[in-house]
Amino acid sequence: MPLALSILDLAPIAPGRSARESFAASVELARAAERSGYRRVWYAEHHNMPTIASSATSLLIGHVAEHTDSIRLGAGGIMLPNHSPLIIAEQFGTLETLFPGRIDLGLGRAPGTDRVTMRAIRRDATSSDTFPQDVLELQGYLRGESRIPGVQSTPLADTEVPLYLLGSSLFGAQLAARLGLPYAFASHFAPDALHEAIAAYREDFEASEQLAEPYVIAGVNVFAAEDRASAEAQRAISYRNRARAFVKRGQGGRDYTDDEIDAFLASAAGAQLSAMTRYTATGTGDEVRQYLEDFAASVAADELITAHHAEQVDDRVRSVELTAQALKLI
Repeated sequence: MPLALSILDLAPIAPGRSARESFAASVELARAAERSGYRRVWYAEHHNMPTIASSATSLLIGHVAEHTDSIRLGAGGIMLPNHSPLIIAEQFGTLETLFPGRIDLGLGRAPGTDRVTMRAIRRDATSSDTFPQDVLELQGYLRGESRIPGVQSTPLADTEVPLYLLGSSLFGAQLAARLGLPYAFASHFAPDALHEAIAAYREDFEASEQLAEPYVIAGVNVFAAEDRASAEAQRAISYRNRARAFVKRGQGGRDYTDDEIDAFLASAAGAQLSAMTRYTATGTGDEVRQYLEDFAASVAADELITAHHAEQVDDRVRSVELTAQALKLI
């Protein structure tokens, strides 16, 4: 099976831009992915993050689905401990009913936010303890085989919504293996346990009704441009913005100059932040292709989730297009 590519979209709000503009950019990015041969676009649930607009994930999926024709769209992921399994089943049953054969549901157990916001969500600190049972409860609703007597999810779509487990540790890998579900590792921002987790997933995998063999997805950051200098400049801007948001959250929200951010990135704390994006492909289409092929081979990935982080929408779309052309997706 040829390597599949998908895209992670956080609906980023660039400096000086609005959330409405970020949603328009998400539509543009999905349309580019659709015409370029990507398998799907994933949208991640985050909360209380001023630069990320994908918090109401199911609503964003529905909006993009209305403005595209065929590409699959999924949550990558819904942080299930923040929600009732029944409510998520109703949301994604509705999406699948409206857009049959196009909806995927990735699930994670992290809060997708900080502890104060967890309390605002009304999430209990121990809610992740029941994640395995919640996944099974949700799966039952989506199949019309409820595990809760007298409770069914409505609407029940004619086609089943596939489940994916997302994680960055051995826990998620082992659970995905036990349940026979596809496993996506968040190596685009949490790379440390990638190889160990994928090895455990493959070793422990048990076939299920949804999946006969292991299906491995790995995340990787991408900056593809017409020339390497442009790609490196886009990467520098993006990762400075990321570091700036991190520092502002911890230091009272004041603005920092590029020189101050560069000094932070050169420090021990900054080096730790930079290490989170260890897996980043940067360069021309051919350079990105070589990096992605080598990265995929290192874990025998069936699919890569590519996160295109260029600040400007046009650069992000071009990165999507150049990557697809280099890997001959169409």
